[in-house]
Amino acid sequence: MKSLEKRIFVPKTSQDFDALCMEIFKFQYTNNYIYRQFCDLLQRNPQNVKQKIDVPFLPIEFFKTHKVVSGRWKEVAFFQSSGTTSSQKSTHFIKDLSLYERSFVHNFNAFWGNFQQYCFLVALPLYSKNPHSSLIYMMNYLVSHTRNNGSRFFNEDLDALIEAIMANEKAKKKTILFGVTYALLDIIEKQPLNLQHTLVFETGGMKGQRAELTKEELHLRLCEGFNVRNICSEYGMCELFSQVYSAGNGIFHTTNGLFQVAVRDINDPLSVDFQAGKGAINVIDLANLYSCSFIATADLGQKINDQTFKLLGRLADSDVRGCNLLYL
Repeated sequence: MKSLEKRIFVPKTSQDFDALCMEIFKFQYTNNYIYRQFCDLLQRNPQNVKQKIDVPFLPIEFFKTHKVVSGRWKEVAFFQSSGTTSSQKSTHFIKDLSLYERSFVHNFNAFWGNFQQYCFLVALPLYSKNPHSSLIYMMNYLVSHTRNNGSRFFNEDLDALIEAIMANEKAKKKTILFGVTYALLDIIEKQPLNLQHTLVFETGGMKGQRAELTKEELHLRLCEGFNVRNICSEYGMCELFSQVYSAGNGIFHTTNGLFQVAVRDINDPLSVDFQAGKGAINVIDLANLYSCSFIATADLGQKINDQTFKLLGRLADSDVRGCNLLYL
């Protein structure tokens, strides 16, 4: 499978992407017991699935109850959703952490340019308490491998974080402030800032720390408090290996060559549209090779065009968790 791993990250046309999808589907149908059982119940298999739109998408809830792996191997680690204290957590078993590292570096660089040019200031207090958070693993890697030695986690230390932000602004240093929603609100309530060299990323929800806001209300408040035009966002989850990003207005771009989104009819999960429309979000993640690359998420969204989408909310009764952003 090393050859397939390498081809995942090679620049590709839409036809190349579709062909790789079919190859990965055949591999995962053959080597993923849980996914094969699901496909067989739908009477879908490599003999009758001939194009991407016919590939079954595994409901994300399976990660809570089953070991979703492709192949026989001993995991080197696992990622786990934050969930809630009363909810069952999703678990993603990892064959090769270097594949995850290659994926998130590729995805970040494809949208923002080389990550090593940025100083990362990170405020993810509750995430940091989860030793198996995929988001914390990613941010730890970016912090420790960037060329900016001022990069670090701050978590509860708002005074030190504000001091670091202001020092970077004074030095005109390219900075990414990456924080959970309530931590960013805590910053601007303590001290409004005027940022000219810092991108503000918000991820997650209030995690029970504050009343939830609509995305429009939240981004307006953050834009005013940081004196910036747009708030950036990241969309990912522990069940996947890839992420996509928004530079503002809640519009996510799937231009990294690893990630595609479709919308499914909430009343007919087998009715899938890759072009445009509203519905529940299905994700193709080519980098999720040794798990499942075809996931039916619990998020609601709008597919704007072939390369962009917006998040609109969550399906009823689904957990509010992980890195997926809550759009009310």
